[in-house]
Amino acid sequence: MRASEAIRQRRSIKRFTERVITREEIETMLTAAALAPNHRLTQPWRFYVLGPEARFAYGMVLGERKARKQPSAESGRVLRDAVAQEHRALPGMIAVAVVNTDDPERREEDYAAAMMAVQNLALAAVELGLGTHIKTGAVMSDPAARKAACVRDDERIVAIVNVGEPVELPPPKVREAAAAFTMWVP
Repeated sequence: MRASEAIRQRRSIKRFTERVITREEIETMLTAAALAPNHRLTQPWRFYVLGPEARFAYGMVLGERKARKQPSAESGRVLRDAVAQEHRALPGMIAVAVVNTDDPERREEDYAAAMMAVQNLALAAVELGLGTHIKTGAVMSDPAARKAACVRDDERIVAIVNVGEPVELPPPKVREAAAAFTMWVP
């Protein structure tokens, strides 16, 4: 598959079949991720492949955050438990972290490199016939979420990548053409 074809076929997949993702498939995706460009060859990314119990623990943290917004304790508990079970049932889940640094320039470069690694991972998944859903957000800095994913103290989570065989491929979302965002500077 050509890279341009994988780019066009990549979608955010929200529903996966129950097919187990093999270790070999995960290693193929992670190998592609680790080939991402990174300034000074810092290789700042760290990958945490979460098993069912770690996915459940992460889901409990996310579910608890969502539960706080519910009108009652009971509806919050039901939502928390549902989110946790949904995470346990995922075929695959990878926490992508970046090593922290005090150097602001390197911090930005390393974050950018880690996100390019996430894109490589997603494109490798497409080539394998798999789909991904890349998640970001405030939960990733939650100490309980970091603990559930076993992320070290000197690292921060930059993305959670859910991966599996898609139940269906959604149609592409309408996007502006690149020309709408391009300025040719003489």
